[in-house]
Amino acid sequence: MDYFNYRRRHSTVVKIGNTPLGGNCPIRIQSMATVSTMDTDAAVNQAIRMIQSGAEYVRFTAQGEREASNLRNIRQTLTKHGYDTPLVADIHFNSNVADKAAIHVEKVRINPGNYVDKTRKIKPQPNSDKAGINKLQTDNTYANELHKIRTRFTAFLKICRENNTAVRIGVNHGSLSDRIVSRYGDTPEGMVESCMEFLRICVEEKFDEIVISVKASNTVVMIRTVRLLVRTMDAENIHFPLHLGVTEAGDGEDGRIKSAVGIGTLLVDGYGDTIRVSLSEEPEAEMPVARKIIQHITTLANHPKIEAIVSPKYNPIQPVRRKSRPVGNIGGNNPPVVFQRNNPDVKMIPLTYKDLDDDMIRLLKTDKSTIAVFDSSHIHYIGEGRAFMHRLLENDCDVPVIFRREYDDTDIETVQIKAAIDFGTLLTDGFGDGIIMCHKNNTLCDTKMLENCMYSILQAARVRISKTEYISCPGCGRTLFDLQKTIARIKSATSHLKGLKIGIMGCIVNGPGEMADADYGYVGARRGHISLYRGRTCILKNIPEEEAVTKLLALINNN
Repeated sequence: MDYFNYRRRHSTVVKIGNTPLGGNCPIRIQSMATVSTMDTDAAVNQAIRMIQSGAEYVRFTAQGEREASNLRNIRQTLTKHGYDTPLVADIHFNSNVADKAAIHVEKVRINPGNYVDKTRKIKPQPNSDKAGINKLQTDNTYANELHKIRTRFTAFLKICRENNTAVRIGVNHGSLSDRIVSRYGDTPEGMVESCMEFLRICVEEKFDEIVISVKASNTVVMIRTVRLLVRTMDAENIHFPLHLGVTEAGDGEDGRIKSAVGIGTLLVDGYGDTIRVSLSEEPEAEMPVARKIIQHITTLANHPKIEAIVSPKYNPIQPVRRKSRPVGNIGGNNPPVVFQRNNPDVKMIPLTYKDLDDDMIRLLKTDKSTIAVFDSSHIHYIGEGRAFMHRLLENDCDVPVIFRREYDDTDIETVQIKAAIDFGTLLTDGFGDGIIMCHKNNTLCDTKMLENCMYSILQAARVRISKTEYISCPGCGRTLFDLQKTIARIKSATSHLKGLKIGIMGCIVNGPGEMADADYGYVGARRGHISLYRGRTCILKNIPEEEAVTKLLALINNN
């Protein structure tokens, strides 16, 4: 990647039905159905709504062989209605189901964490050596389990090759296998190794129809993992296309902003060939958001070049917050601040990247009461923002920096998405002591709206927690309760509890593992029954759904 200038990563092209992915193809948009895969009519009708909303791939869960077989009926019915959009089967825990589904759909997603390995039961161990590797398992045991994966996976690839079916290797934070966790912990390194094990088999088998995803609900984990994966693949001359997404992003403004921060940051890096915005809403609501994220990035193509040098003090795989001097409550160890406009109580100097010459840097280093306010009219605001910060890093200039940008878009959702990408990318890079978000139309975007948006961006970037965070899955055919109504009830009961993270998961598949960051969890156990978690520990099992929210609140209050 060129850190300051947008250039899309070159990937191989994967054939997925009549909609190829990667290479010079457009960044594709996809979503996942929430209805039962056994209900053919409902599945077809929802797929049509998703396609009409802009979905270029439609995914269905297939938790058993019956669901995998019914994908054939869904495919045939959609084709009869004139829709040839590729279908994707989502598989967990049962490799035999993946074999069956590969016959009927254009792509199959498997999770390396539960494809062959046992379901995770152990926790990461503290007695790791300096490389972060825990020796609970012997090398021979580890190698034997890898052999089992190779034997089973190569048989699956043979079926896919015979049926022209593509494969997504989809790794999720929190659902790594015991074998990986025992050596790497639940870490970006573990996620990358889990993925690479399968990719190396694909390379050896000369199976090229591969798409990769490494996802997390934590945007920082997601960004670091994708960057590490690309670096690792490049070292082994592997260039498969990437599917980007923030798992369990939630709903409403927070879900959109969180998705834009995670996905947008990586798209700015040049990574990503298809995206899925995972909202806890009807799936057709996801495509307009995805389209706006992509549009904000693709406008950067062929922008005027930004001349800058990457500071060797910066590590994109493990970015840390830049150290700045404190000026009042800005900079230093203070959390990033939110402004509506320049603060008259402190000396704030508006600067562009071109203003940052040697004389200005000497002034900023000498005048300890100064705060720099970065702004840019360059189409690649993020690229110039990065250049600005790297020049300060290289010159050991510790002036606090506020990022400012004004928008003029005519709908609020677009403003939220653009600001989340612009500010979120720089914040997750470890830069910035505050943000100022402005809009030319004070009626469209009033003070309260702008303030809420800025706080949501800071929270999505994991640099300042100011409210309850809801890690809620988008739902699928496995979901065991009315997701949207349940989220609304839980928000109503808990939104006053600032700083907590609450997971709301439709089933055990996306349950205690994938809500890895949550303090408390509300998980579908079976139809009409819920299990409640504190961290990853189940505290109350199979309680009636009508009692679950009250007992969740009591569990939180008691702890």
